[in-house]
Amino acid sequence: MEEISSGCSEMKNTSSKTSQRKSFTCPHCEEGFALKTDFELHISGHSGEKMFTCPQCGEHFSYNEQFRNHIRTHTKERLHPCLQCGKSFRRSSVLNKHKRIHTGQRLYSCLQCGKSFRERGALNKHKRIHTGERPYTCVQCGKSFRQSSTLSNHMKIHTGERPYSCLQCGKSFRESGALNKHKRIHTGERPYTCVQCGKGFRQNCTLSNHMKIHTGERPYSCLQCGKSFRESGALNKHKSIHTGERPYMCVQCGKGFRQNCTLSNHMRIHTGERPYVCVQCGKSFKESCMLNNHMRIHTVERPYSCLQCGKSFRQSGALNSRENSLRRAPIHVCSVWKEF
Repeated sequence: MEEISSGCSEMKNTSSKTSQRKSFTCPHCEEGFALKTDFELHISGHSGEKMFTCPQCGEHFSYNEQFRNHIRTHTKERLHPCLQCGKSFRRSSVLNKHKRIHTGQRLYSCLQCGKSFRERGALNKHKRIHTGERPYTCVQCGKSFRQSSTLSNHMKIHTGERPYSCLQCGKSFRESGALNKHKRIHTGERPYTCVQCGKGFRQNCTLSNHMKIHTGERPYSCLQCGKSFRESGALNKHKSIHTGERPYMCVQCGKGFRQNCTLSNHMRIHTGERPYVCVQCGKSFKESCMLNNHMRIHTVERPYSCLQCGKSFRQSGALNSRENSLRRAPIHVCSVWKEF
């Protein structure tokens, strides 16, 4: 009888645990948690509080998963290789997501605009573009973000932390991903290829933005002037034209800029840094776009064609100049024809 009673008690406890499996819900993103400790750690991510510290480099993290993944950057542990391209990953889940690059599989679609994604998390982040939700707030300046990773990277602006350094040129970065992308400048690797025109890119996001050239998609519109853009970042940069805001200041000459990347390029005037080197002739440049334009001298590539006269150009600026000159050119009427 005691055994039956004990068994019933165990079943009751199990049932109780099952019913309380997701008893803690995040008020910011509605993610559920079974344990209060997990819930509290998750909440700290929204506030920007960093509970986990790397014993090797001292970098701080809001989430345990971020911390564990970071530790593997020191151990170089990559157990899961891709059979198609040979690239290896620290986690099998990341490998599975990577495979969708090769298959083109996009399982998750936005009901509002139809845009599709390879990962559910990417779809959830995208939805915030439509809702305007920015649940992650910087405790120092009050600026809010759609993604916790963006907040974490933003916090390094205040701390000045740049823990990831390039072994070839010494340039340092706030994010390991930014370092990995930078390395492709030196290696020339362009793993992301456009299926329509064959052009290769160093970053997947650059390929995604490039694809909108073929589709004509411009989903981001300015509420003040109606101008539309292919990228949300381009819209944000455009908005500063209306506000006059120039939040990025050069510490050497005091000049202000609307974009951080413009400030970074400007700083090379003071430092003399030219990190983008042509592998064919050795000429170096301050900006990657300048290197790309230069490379067309070697490849004879002329991707910009005039619709009026058919002439092609290596640079979009040269095409714009050509089109402007044709618009300004006077219309010639044949005097002989007028006699008839």
